[in-house]
Amino acid sequence: MAARHTWKSYLLWCANEHVSFRIPEVEAILAMYKIPHTWIEKPAENPWMLISMPSEDCAIKLMKRSVTVRSIIELWARSTTKEHLDDQLKILPTEFTFYFKKENTFKVVVDTFNKVTSQEDKIKKIESFSFLPILGTANLKNPSVTYHYYEFFGLDAGRIPENPYDYFFGRWVSNSERSAVEKYSLKTRHFIGNTSMDPKLSMIMANLAQIDDGHVVVDPFVGTGSLLVAAAHFGGYVCGTDIDYLTLHGKMKPSRAHQKKRQPDEDIKGNLKTYNLFSRYLDVFVGDASRPVWRPEFRFDSIITDPPYGIRESTEKVGSKKIAPVPEELASPHFPSKTQYGLGDMYKDLLNFAANNLKVNGRVVFWIPIIRMEYDPDLLPEHPCLETVANSEQILNLHSSRRLITMQKTMEPKEAADSAIIHDLQYTFRHKFFNTGEIKGRAREDVQAEYLTKRSKRGNGVAKLPCNE
Repeated sequence: MAARHTWKSYLLWCANEHVSFRIPEVEAILAMYKIPHTWIEKPAENPWMLISMPSEDCAIKLMKRSVTVRSIIELWARSTTKEHLDDQLKILPTEFTFYFKKENTFKVVVDTFNKVTSQEDKIKKIESFSFLPILGTANLKNPSVTYHYYEFFGLDAGRIPENPYDYFFGRWVSNSERSAVEKYSLKTRHFIGNTSMDPKLSMIMANLAQIDDGHVVVDPFVGTGSLLVAAAHFGGYVCGTDIDYLTLHGKMKPSRAHQKKRQPDEDIKGNLKTYNLFSRYLDVFVGDASRPVWRPEFRFDSIITDPPYGIRESTEKVGSKKIAPVPEELASPHFPSKTQYGLGDMYKDLLNFAANNLKVNGRVVFWIPIIRMEYDPDLLPEHPCLETVANSEQILNLHSSRRLITMQKTMEPKEAADSAIIHDLQYTFRHKFFNTGEIKGRAREDVQAEYLTKRSKRGNGVAKLPCNE
């Protein structure tokens, strides 16, 4: 490994969406591949991060997984003024000026954040670097070297400054895995349902779970299998269970407009075949998450899931005579096939399943719905054998959101007391979601002022959280 003082600085230029997921995703990938690194800057809101790594190979390995980052740049200069940026570029070391050779074709890409720039202005910005001793010829279609120039105008679209807050210049190294997002778009996917997970979020979950080639992955609330597609894309062998027979086998009502009935091969297996991932498909079957069917000694590498919240999809489990008694005259031959599955009980069963059936250091990644005004990280589900390593928020509306929780197994359960700890927060979500009038005691405008999301020019941003984390 190169000595730390010889490491290079890299700029991670991020997509302006799913902002709170950026750092957890990148850190999960760095940890999975054991990539040596030192953070220089990792702002929570700005669309860039600065990191130091030993080599370009490390940067490329990181980009082969990330979907929250757009591209990675070998950083040559960074400043808060254009004049100082130019001064830095005028004294570049030989290792950078190597790319100015005559045999190298090039192009310069200009990108501005929070300000629309005309093509004419972009050309002027490119020409402002004419002092660089680049000897090669320009090639806009297939250059051997691409230089990137970024200007950051802040996050407030209503108050765009006259001059950028930050300037960056460097050499493009690699784009990220975001190209795969379009491939798995729900618009063109063969089999989808009302709650099929967005491909970006699915791939973020797979990265947080550190799914790698050959891993065995399960989704205990598999639904239409969106998470299995992402897991298989990164090399996992996938399987899942769901209590809904119709959904699992593609027999439910079509979700697309103007589609009258499902096609014979419209199911999870059909999706994986469409994407040439069928070799990664183990199986899916009807099963009850409250009664896992797996052998006690079996261990999964990862668990990724999006349990139903009882909003658009019902929360159910197999019933019993004790839970839902029936009239005496019917008791002998019959008992209800399903009964209500409380959110608190669902998360308790999920964490107990993870503690028992994950390998040590394996991860479980799952969503949990939250009433934002009542959110407290200390009231999230816990387990003695699981450690929370990431917690990110996706805002749904003014009063509610869902949080993506990543937990890592630290040890095997030793006794019956090693069980999940569930708080009232999980049991009461559904009732409060449908009774938002209970948000009283404070003026509505005060709630909006505290909880509304700060918006960027592209309609995204980081929300103010109801408490300090």
